[in-house]
Amino acid sequence: MHGVEPALFRQLLGRFATGVTVLTARDAAGQPIGMTASSVASVSLHPPLLLVSVSREHDMHAALHAARHFVLNVLAADQEALSRRFAADHPDRFLGVGYRENKHGVPILDGVLASIECERQDEAAGGDHTVFFGLVIGGSVTDRSPLLYYRGGYASLRGG
Repeated sequence: MHGVEPALFRQLLGRFATGVTVLTARDAAGQPIGMTASSVASVSLHPPLLLVSVSREHDMHAALHAARHFVLNVLAADQEALSRRFAADHPDRFLGVGYRENKHGVPILDGVLASIECERQDEAAGGDHTVFFGLVIGGSVTDRSPLLYYRGGYASLRGG
């Protein structure tokens, strides 16, 4: 397979500002698991579907493959530390992090801009990642400002 070098690929896609989310689920042992995810997109309005891309090497991959439900926690402008925590290789990313559980037992982080509750529908291979599709079954929103990722760093929109 051909394509641009990884450095150019990162540079090119780095010009595409994305929202920052923390994907949460329960692993096979029932423990909460989360990871920072910016490869998220809407797929369809009818039915309401979205996608999230997860590296096959991340501990979230096996959990999400087995999980029936997951939540995308859309981070607010003041939650960069939370994004960094869930992006790190940390033995317990939830230690000291405030959250509540939805009716399916999936963590919803405190103070997020929005929470998008999903039922996993399907998955597809995509290079070294798997694309997971979720049917949006609930959620909540606030009027806070979003945390963005742009050119390898964090940014925010002012206003709301």
